Amino acid sequence: MTRPTAGALRLTVFVGEHDTWHHKPLYSEIVHRAHAAGLAGASVFRGIEGFGASSLIHTARLLSLSEDLPVAIVIVDTEQRVRAFLPQLGELVTEGLVTLDDCEVIRYTEGEKSP
Repeated sequence: MTRPTAGALRLTVFVGEHDTWHHKPLYSEIVHRAHAAGLAGASVFRGIEGFGASSLIHTARLLSLSEDLPVAIVIVDTEQRVRAFLPQLGELVTEGLVTLDDCEVIRYTEGEKSP
């Protein structure tokens, strides 16, 4: 069954795979903090190729020596909850990109009966 919900805000954080916070992967710290903040969910996606402010292309191609692949952390929740989380990102992300996008959420749930 699908249940339409109100609008939401999608937060996407782009960092490098080897970026760290206190010897821990930065993407992992962001996910754990989002969880502790009670956000609806977070997912980490590892890129296979990309470049950022340095203009160096990082790739997963076999013959490439690059290992610091791009990583995107995506979080979707209400605008209020996402914006309340932004100060934590300001503390964590020293080099990277953060984007905010309005989005519409449709929840798929299992086991609910239609009225």
